[in-house]
Amino acid sequence: MARPDHRTSRPLQPAALSLISLACLAALHAPAQAQTAEVTLPTVTIRSAGSTAPADVTGFGDQPAGSVPISTTVIDSRTISEVGARRISDLYKLDASVSDAYNAVGYYDYASVRGFVIDNTYNFRREGLPVSAETSLPLDHLQRVELLKGTSGIQAGTSAPGGLINLVVKRPTAQPQRSFRTEVNEDGNALVHLDMSGRAAEGDLGWRLNVAGERLNTEARGTEGKRGLLALAMDARLSRDSLLEGEFEISRRRQATVPGLSLLGTALPPADPRININTQPWSQPTDFRNFSGSLRFTQAINSQWNWQAQLGTQRLKTDDFLAYPYGCSAEGNFDRYCSNGDFDLYDYRSFDERRNTSAAQFKINGRFDAGGVQHDVGFGVLASRFTVRGNDRFGANPVGTGNLFNLPAVAPATAPDDSFTNRTERSTEFFATDVIRWSEAFQTWAGLRHTRLERDSIRTGTEPRATTYEDSFTTPWLAASLKLDAQRTVYASWGQGVESEVAPGRARYTNRGLALPPLKSRQWEAGIRSATDAARWNLTYFHITRPVSGDQPACGGAPGSCTRVIDGSARHQGIELGGGRTAGAWDYDASLTWIDAERQGSTIDPTVNGLRPTNVPRYVLRANVGRRIDALPGLSAHAHLSHEGRRAVTPQNDVELGSWTRVDASLRYATKVQGQPASWMLGIDNLFDRRYFQEAPFQYGHIYLFPAASRTVRVAFESQF
Repeated sequence: MARPDHRTSRPLQPAALSLISLACLAALHAPAQAQTAEVTLPTVTIRSAGSTAPADVTGFGDQPAGSVPISTTVIDSRTISEVGARRISDLYKLDASVSDAYNAVGYYDYASVRGFVIDNTYNFRREGLPVSAETSLPLDHLQRVELLKGTSGIQAGTSAPGGLINLVVKRPTAQPQRSFRTEVNEDGNALVHLDMSGRAAEGDLGWRLNVAGERLNTEARGTEGKRGLLALAMDARLSRDSLLEGEFEISRRRQATVPGLSLLGTALPPADPRININTQPWSQPTDFRNFSGSLRFTQAINSQWNWQAQLGTQRLKTDDFLAYPYGCSAEGNFDRYCSNGDFDLYDYRSFDERRNTSAAQFKINGRFDAGGVQHDVGFGVLASRFTVRGNDRFGANPVGTGNLFNLPAVAPATAPDDSFTNRTERSTEFFATDVIRWSEAFQTWAGLRHTRLERDSIRTGTEPRATTYEDSFTTPWLAASLKLDAQRTVYASWGQGVESEVAPGRARYTNRGLALPPLKSRQWEAGIRSATDAARWNLTYFHITRPVSGDQPACGGAPGSCTRVIDGSARHQGIELGGGRTAGAWDYDASLTWIDAERQGSTIDPTVNGLRPTNVPRYVLRANVGRRIDALPGLSAHAHLSHEGRRAVTPQNDVELGSWTRVDASLRYATKVQGQPASWMLGIDNLFDRRYFQEAPFQYGHIYLFPAASRTVRVAFESQF
């Protein structure tokens, strides 16, 4: 296929510039008082994302993140900006426990945490409420991204083990703020971002506006696109003890998807990021539209107790298109390409997919003493509804064959007419937590969540294949922590997480439409952590066992030919080591994760027992180093290193990807423009222009290989005004 030898650039889309101009005019006419009434509730300011700040994702929102015996990583807005992150997957390089899991250009992101791929439907939160991540999630308006590592049975009703991600939006600041950021790179990507905040009514009313527009492009041919974001957050101090907060965002992203490559028989293809199979004359960009918003009311009862009510909604619309390479019928291999680079090509189209989430939560937090022992308790209920709707203009129809090295144009398929599966899911969750402070040094932690599920599905065509599923289960969590001294704390915890699964409604299944027993994952974790003003470090051991489902025997075309069953488990255990320090002109942050992952107890395919799951590197190293250049005040140099070990490409472990190392580097210069703080940044990603496959997910019954991007130069400017 044709491959570009140069990169082009275009100006930012006029619509984005117009939107920013309107936002600037609004800011110039907004009042900017900054007084705040004295209250018993926390002040309404942006808080730093350090270990002393609470992290909502832990489920113990009033407790400092560094004190909760749960492994978490909090990435603040400053870090997001400095690394040039545009999507969730750009943040994985900041934590060694997280790696890629099918992250294609132009599509939404997947994450593998502690070796498990987290579920985009159930493992994401926004402002603490459930949302779907089956869309493009912008980062420009986020104050921080919180990552919980491990099972999440007390934080979520159902969720895959590995981790939970919570997105926290920027809130109004105590003082007026105006900032402008722009960034371009050599591929022609161009971003403009405006962030403004102010207060009125003697500080009792606050607002925060984020507007962003971006022209998208990569080195892969045919990936020109665009995205836009408008996000507004407001708060109102209704009384000394009452706070009302509201926020919403509207975003859209249009860009062609670059499908993953695959094995050529048993050989690896070239790791060339310029290859894009989705370049047929009829190829169209994938279109993500997102509206999300929430309201939160917090009422202080007294100095020890408060209650909070919260409402959230998310409305997603997706038009998904792809010239989709899948398998090699000529050689009878449907999980990879042919040995000579041929593949079967499909015209995939799914119009007007709609995913809607509504959630309501009420909780009470407080503190009391009983028998000389202090209890910090929380109680609450969360009700949510999630729906997926589509139509019969859905399907992947074969259009012929292509070749990785010489891709001809083929005719598109006729209009797809396959049936879409509409789903409705309702969940009611009751939860309680208790932190018992037996002494200044010793604490015990307990959490319990009881979940009731109702799930229905029906197809849109002439064969509805309706299924109905109801279930309830309880997930506990227990932990203990002991402060060895002012800096060091040791802890141990045990907990569960639950996934639920229903056998497909196809006639080939003997148990079609019936629920499997709840798939309960179990985790042990123990760790030690230390933190001072200048340095921190942690050492954590984890052990997770997760049930695995499969078809027994392999499904055929005849009715009743197979049964969906639980088939053994996956066991992941490992060690996480991390630390950081700021000392004079130097600062660094590093993490190392070692994962021993193994498939166990399969009766459907005993040959995989004892083997390593696909796309799970044995170890991952991330390191960030910064050096202030004293000879030129304001100038600093930074380097980031990512190293991932070998990983299995096939379930049989007969093909592996080699380890890889990547270095990014940047220079940053802090100065002033017209008396206001400003900064310049010159960055080079993949400094040594290494060619490698950064991930090898096995999904949808197929092997995928995603090459890393080539060396890319980017320049950014940010200023307050």
